[in-house]
Amino acid sequence: MTVPENGEGSTAALSLTSSTVDEIAVIKVDGVLDATTREQFADYLSLAGPNLILDLAGVTFMDSRALGLIVHHWQTSLSSGTKFALIGVEYAKSKVMWITGLAQRLPIYDTLDDALAAMG
Repeated sequence: MTVPENGEGSTAALSLTSSTVDEIAVIKVDGVLDATTREQFADYLSLAGPNLILDLAGVTFMDSRALGLIVHHWQTSLSSGTKFALIGVEYAKSKVMWITGLAQRLPIYDTLDDALAAMG
């Protein structure tokens, strides 16, 4: 096993990258979304523009704190009239969305094209 050079061990388990499509920030999330990566995730989200798509296909685990951040951004978009969507959500890696009932309420789409089409 190789120890990461930054010495953070498992806390270095999150990679975030972004691009822009039709003036909408698309953030690709790879790795673990939990208490050890919450601050990194929150900081990255705070830099995103008002219109946001989160690509969660690379998420290996999500806890309720990370879901809370996602819900906060969704609620902000609802109140401000901006665009927000989730893509690539997998039940096995994001069970907390189903356990809380939020999977039925959050704007979840299979693909980026589906999300963009829904956002019009």
